[in-house]
Amino acid sequence: MGHLEGGRWRVDPPRGATVGGAFVRRESQFRDRISADGASGYRAEAGRYHLYVSAACPWAHRTVIFRVLKRLEHVIPMTVVDPVMGDDGWAFGDDPDPVIGARYLRELYIRARPDYTGRVTVPVLWDRRTATIVNNESADIVRMLNGEFEAFTDERTDYYPAALRAEIDAVNALVYERVNDGVYRCGFATSQAAYEAAFDRLFGALDELDARLGRSRYLVGGRITEADWRLFTTLVRFDAVYHGHFKCNLRRIADYPNLHGYLRELYQWPGVAATVDFGAIKRHYYVSHRRINPTGIVPKGPLLDLAAPHGRERLG
Repeated sequence: MGHLEGGRWRVDPPRGATVGGAFVRRESQFRDRISADGASGYRAEAGRYHLYVSAACPWAHRTVIFRVLKRLEHVIPMTVVDPVMGDDGWAFGDDPDPVIGARYLRELYIRARPDYTGRVTVPVLWDRRTATIVNNESADIVRMLNGEFEAFTDERTDYYPAALRAEIDAVNALVYERVNDGVYRCGFATSQAAYEAAFDRLFGALDELDARLGRSRYLVGGRITEADWRLFTTLVRFDAVYHGHFKCNLRRIADYPNLHGYLRELYQWPGVAATVDFGAIKRHYYVSHRRINPTGIVPKGPLLDLAAPHGRERLG
């Protein structure tokens, strides 16, 4: 996993990637916003913005799901990078990027900020008009897709309703720290103590969430919200990748009675199954992470039947 330092590509991990053996995720640096009225400096317009994602990445997957849920496929074009990340970082495979002709995602970062220092990550929301990155933080992009492009879609479902925002934010904080990022803190830990601390927090959180979902069909307010989709992208990868590859092996999601049914329901939500590419997911993690899996062998399993009846209707 390389990074940019002063606009120059380096293959070694960025300094401070681990502290005391614990993995440390750096904050996203591009945090501008698109707004419906343009007051933010970036007006919501059809065809102006381009979304770059990886089918393997759970953070990028959030944005792919919201693009489908809000029926914005015709409004915001999307490019998917190659799932395997080599020494050059995220790459565009055989065909160059359709916007600036880049071969590697880092070229967009350098175009946006020539002296950029940091990791080159997906998702990226690019503005064709100003030739820059508007935002590379999935949490921000999801909110923009949810609320700022209403003029271009007839889908009015609000996944971040005002009355539930405080509770959604609280659930998101728990899920992000202990589950979304928690699996990475297990997988990328470089000391036994750091790994075990992350492991215990991860499974403690999954136990709490399973209990919560035994009482409520969804995480917040009895209706599906942003919080559910933020959890889903980790859950759907868990048994296929995190359980073995990241050593998150106390239990599978399939072993949780409520989380497993909940995962199946979200997977079966209209349009969502088509956004899940298990081939790309497994190739990325098992081939790209050679420090964890030196052979690069991709496992054939597990057998996952996410189309099976979920039974969540009993919770109303």
